[in-house]
Amino acid sequence: MASLEQRGPRAACFGINVNVIWLAGIYLHIPFCRHACNYCNFHFSTSLRYKNELLGALLKELELFKATPPAPGIDASAGIETIYIGGGTPSLLTVEEIGQLLFKIRQEYRVTADAEITLEANPDDITEELLIGWKANGITRLSIGVQSFFEEDLAWMNRAHNAVQAREALMLALRYFPNITMDLIYGTPGLTHDKWKSNVQQAVALGVPHLSCYALTVEPQTPLQKMISQHKLEDVNPDMQSEQFMLLMDWMEKAGYQHYEISNYAKPGYRSRHNSAYWQGKPYYGFGPSAHSFDGASRWWNIANNQVYINSIGDGRIPFEREQLTPVQRFNEYVMIGLRTNEGLSLERLRANEFGLPDELLKAALDEVLSKSKAYGILGNMNHDAARVWLNREGKLLADGIAADLFLEEPGKR
Repeated sequence: MASLEQRGPRAACFGINVNVIWLAGIYLHIPFCRHACNYCNFHFSTSLRYKNELLGALLKELELFKATPPAPGIDASAGIETIYIGGGTPSLLTVEEIGQLLFKIRQEYRVTADAEITLEANPDDITEELLIGWKANGITRLSIGVQSFFEEDLAWMNRAHNAVQAREALMLALRYFPNITMDLIYGTPGLTHDKWKSNVQQAVALGVPHLSCYALTVEPQTPLQKMISQHKLEDVNPDMQSEQFMLLMDWMEKAGYQHYEISNYAKPGYRSRHNSAYWQGKPYYGFGPSAHSFDGASRWWNIANNQVYINSIGDGRIPFEREQLTPVQRFNEYVMIGLRTNEGLSLERLRANEFGLPDELLKAALDEVLSKSKAYGILGNMNHDAARVWLNREGKLLADGIAADLFLEEPGKR
């Protein structure tokens, strides 16, 4: 999701040593779905009973945030360069409802003329009439949840659309939106390497310029986890997932896509600007129940309860909890997120100490990064030069473990 640029004194990558934090992006969470996918652990409801009340609360929250930002120093008047409407299933909303939300954002905040505005949509919702309406509202990019082109896989996931709808939706959407991303899931039981290759080849052949490809994760307290624990469904095979990830990297490179983040592949010029801002540690604000926000030095999140959210906003309060990040946490987050991107870790940024680490701890951290990057390089998992440290093809398979190995411990803890 070309990446956002820092804006001189307004900019903040990690919120250190600046008085004003530029709010780079906005996320809106629409917590409604027609249908519950059995692997999903996002906050949503399949009942639309309180949809109008919740949309009214979203509009009100946009006002409340501007009037009294939850974090000191946030400049909500600076130009917003990305807006992402996610969920849930935002394509359940009418064109008029989406228009209301975007009008309110433009009314309360300054949105740049070239802003990337993404809408998540399911294939079974996409019609020509809606596409025309979305474009008229200023949507510039669609994120379409395809997951697979095989009926049996869609049924296993409990998706609402079928394979024919997936292909037809993509072909129709590309007539109106050249900037489209689609999701694919791999590593599901029954997904052979041949079927996985077919899924990827169909997406490439259709001309989709951006793919987000995720290994299936069995999340706690989901229907999928329950059915696997009851032996009603087969569990995932980590070795199969690893093989399909390695194959994916080969196929996408040959097709001309840049592997710019562990799960994301883009034709030149089609990176997600919104998600890239997350990975670069730039400030953003999330509106709606369960939406998360980041100001550079802290994270906060709205309550994941639609009725409590509606009632609190009605009383003039944004119902959120906050976590103040320590310098060590900020450093570790940069390591974790940075290693997921093809840019890797900038040694200049590490030396600049945007995290506020004590000098001795920063020196120890730099020494550790450099020594371990050499060790992982010998193992064939990592590359480094005078400017940066980054994972190679084999290292991307072990990204989480390598990042954890580079994490700092809080002073005084063992």
